[in-house]
Amino acid sequence: MPRWTWWLPVALIVALSALFGWRHGWVAANVTETQVIDAYATRYLQDRARDGSGAGARRSDCRARPSARAWLVVICGPEPQNKALSYTYYVARDGRLRMVVGPDDAAEGA
Repeated sequence: MPRWTWWLPVALIVALSALFGWRHGWVAANVTETQVIDAYATRYLQDRARDGSGAGARRSDCRARPSARAWLVVICGPEPQNKALSYTYYVARDGRLRMVVGPDDAAEGA
């Protein structure tokens, strides 16, 4: 068996790692604030519908701000703020949900 065949699995692992790293970087570099707010506004409508309080929910109830805990904090709820109908989504740079705080103040995610 030639010596180079012993290094083939290592080369394959390095190539797959490079591909995965490039893809992760591409997603993080190309997701925009608008896309994130839009995606979490849709989730807000779904969460409100699931809770049975979706009658007055609108996509325009959502706004975002930067945070030290996450890339963006998307805050959704009626104005003036009603904690019983508000959701706060903490979003990572690649668009993943880090944590959600809902009307019952229970945190999900990690």
